[in-house]
Amino acid sequence: MGVYVGKDKQRLEMFQTVEKELKYARFIHTMGVAFTATSLAERYGADMRKAETAGLLHDCAKYVPVERMERLCEKGGIEITSFERGNPALLHSKAGVVLARTQYGVNDPEILDAICCHTTGRPGMTLLDKILFIADYIEPGRDQATDLDKVRALAFEDIDRCLMKILEDSLNYLATTGREIDPMTQKTYDYYKARQDNR
Repeated sequence: MGVYVGKDKQRLEMFQTVEKELKYARFIHTMGVAFTATSLAERYGADMRKAETAGLLHDCAKYVPVERMERLCEKGGIEITSFERGNPALLHSKAGVVLARTQYGVNDPEILDAICCHTTGRPGMTLLDKILFIADYIEPGRDQATDLDKVRALAFEDIDRCLMKILEDSLNYLATTGREIDPMTQKTYDYYKARQDNR
């Protein structure tokens, strides 16, 4: 897989460490996200190295026990909402920020912010935030989402329309399954829907 990897030792060690920390299927997903994020960064003129790093580390806390996720966030000064507490599907993003800093030596705020919001999005997302959020949804190993072929094409045509499509589809899916909707996902959708309506 043609992931954009520098030749420096630290970068190669980062890949090796992530591979050891994740289950095989999750590592393949991670490589897919890193590749897709790099491709999107090239398409939209973002920093390819930052996109690759964010993709590589976005799930670095995925297999940390939820109690440790909470402790990592508390020690790292990252606020946890009542909805996130006890919820590893949401908490791994925030715990991943702490691990990216402490275990992988990443201190770039743009990369850390993208990791932090890659699951739910957030109002006022940066280009890198959008790239990682979308890459996580459309990477080559994904095959369950509705209209995935259209979403993948849209990702390289209009990143903002793609973001809205993913948010809409995610909220519709949660509604049809009866699952609770994370407030941040709803806030993100409302924010971008209002911007779209005001154009």
